[in-house]
Amino acid sequence: MPEENDALNPDEDEGAVLAEVESEIGPGADPGADVAGGGPATRIAELEAEVKSLKDQLLRTLAEAENSRRRARREAEDTAKYAVSGLAKDLLEAPDNLRRALENIPAEGRQGDELLDRLASGVELVERDLQTILERHGIKRVDPLGQPFDHNLHQAVFEVPTRDYPPGTVAQVLAPGYVIHDRLLRPAMVGVAKAG
Repeated sequence: MPEENDALNPDEDEGAVLAEVESEIGPGADPGADVAGGGPATRIAELEAEVKSLKDQLLRTLAEAENSRRRARREAEDTAKYAVSGLAKDLLEAPDNLRRALENIPAEGRQGDELLDRLASGVELVERDLQTILERHGIKRVDPLGQPFDHNLHQAVFEVPTRDYPPGTVAQVLAPGYVIHDRLLRPAMVGVAKAG
């Protein structure tokens, strides 16, 4: 049984093989040419265009992957920075209430009653500690008395006719505002001065 082999059989005539190839691709055709119609130059141009297209797709995919990495890193940083926002917002009533308690203790009452004075000192200490803890976590108090009204940080509750402050400035603070890092956590509730 003869071995099947793509190599030329030495018994075959080289001319017969050439005639067979010419019969397949047509007389006078270049055996190296693309059967579909173009020559090697056309095929090279097609392959170069395909390489260029694939390179462009690769660069776009790499850029998209890099953007996704940056977005994920930024989201992770934001999550770490602002994760305590909900808890902090709920805790903000505590320093407000401590401040209100201190404001309702008359100064002469503290001077005349040692027990009341110690109680007020303890409340002041708790208020300071709470503010320190909030600041440690990037939460800062915004007390805008006398500053120009800023709708990004303040919420106007009423207008105050007064000559003590120029119109458009904060004349009274009902509740201080708070920011966490660079975001508003709670706006300051204020009364805004108007011409009196």
